[in-house]
Amino acid sequence: MAVLADVNFTSAAKLDALQKAARARNIEFSIHRVSKGEEIAAAIDSAQASGATALNTVSSPLFYAHRHLIMERAAAARLPTIYEWPETAEEGGFAAYGPRATQLYAEIMPQQIVKLFRGVKVADIPVEQPTKFELVINLKTAKAMGVTVPEALLARADKVIE
Repeated sequence: MAVLADVNFTSAAKLDALQKAARARNIEFSIHRVSKGEEIAAAIDSAQASGATALNTVSSPLFYAHRHLIMERAAAARLPTIYEWPETAEEGGFAAYGPRATQLYAEIMPQQIVKLFRGVKVADIPVEQPTKFELVINLKTAKAMGVTVPEALLARADKVIE
């Protein structure tokens, strides 16, 4: 398993937690760090060259901005890749697990902004986390990469794109 990590956004603690989880499951794990969009393609190529058979993109504004490049490069490398936003799998990514960006940007964030405009102090606005996470699997992308998705995983998916 390879992880694509944005050095400007991903904490060392998060990467350590991922590494510990992989080690506990006897999964070989490599981290491929990037700091700008121009480094993404080379990092994916490096992940493939290291023998990785899957890629995890850690949540990052940089990776969201370059998600189409990541999807194209990962597909060319035949690396099934998981993303943080379900919408990314709907756009052609292999799989995604997380909250919908629309939930964050159309529901949670506007409510907090309204509170600020009404004079509520920032310190008095509670931190709100998404309440629903979705697993979306894109079988079109899987088929194009020659990847077979286990039935057990498909059964757990909230949405399967055929």
